[in-house]
Amino acid sequence: MTALVKAIVTTGYGTNCEKEMAHACKVAGADVVDIVHLSDILDGSVRITDYHFLNLPGGFLDGDNLGAAQAGAHRLRHARIAGTGDRLMDQILEFVNKGGLILGVCNGFQLMVKTGLLPALDGDYQNRVVSLTYNDSGRFEDRWVSCRTNPSSPCVFTKGLDTIEMPVRHGEGKFVGLDDSIISELDKNNLVVFQYIDPATGEPTQDYPLNPNGSTLAIAGICDPTGRLMGMMPHPEAYHHYTNHPQWTRKTFEKEEGAGIALFRNAVEYIRENIV
Repeated sequence: MTALVKAIVTTGYGTNCEKEMAHACKVAGADVVDIVHLSDILDGSVRITDYHFLNLPGGFLDGDNLGAAQAGAHRLRHARIAGTGDRLMDQILEFVNKGGLILGVCNGFQLMVKTGLLPALDGDYQNRVVSLTYNDSGRFEDRWVSCRTNPSSPCVFTKGLDTIEMPVRHGEGKFVGLDDSIISELDKNNLVVFQYIDPATGEPTQDYPLNPNGSTLAIAGICDPTGRLMGMMPHPEAYHHYTNHPQWTRKTFEKEEGAGIALFRNAVEYIRENIV
């Protein structure tokens, strides 16, 4: 019998997109999809390493106190699993070393960069070298954007994708590097997965509101060198059906399934082919 593809979606402490993300995993074909409170992982009831696909959803972890996902990043780095003495981060690193996939969206992306899980240059998953900070507009942005993928990226989530429209909803989505050399490294190694574009030209843009936050190099998402870990500010899970699109009554869509599901389907297919 074929092994089951198991996805885990974390929740708790201010997460609010877990049901959308779990639904996207189910639509994409994951056999087991569990929404799990982080406290259940910390008390040892659930182990991340029992799954293949870790989803870190959007929301407002710890009320964005100290900055978006900053307190949550300290939890991942330092909180201990009951009865083991192991850090939660140790369990996540074990999951990564076993070949698991991680997708962080919006607050989940902020969490990944602030723990160092991304971009993991030189395979170091605990060194923070990039961040996501306040939008140039100085306000919360809730709008649809157009993005293009990097066909040279190793990212497993974007296989076969070119351009895609998705919603953003964030106040701290501006991607910045510790210095210019970090951005150059990401660009040179094709770790920039998504860029905000002008749909009229198809080219990356710094113009607001096409680029909703002023991200350096119009970066909307990045991956690690393995392509198995990705973080992004736009919400693919929020485009799971064509009626999610703001122009669904005015445009013709080829299928009912929303374009965002393709990322989750790529993840599930990768797991079936390479892990289970």
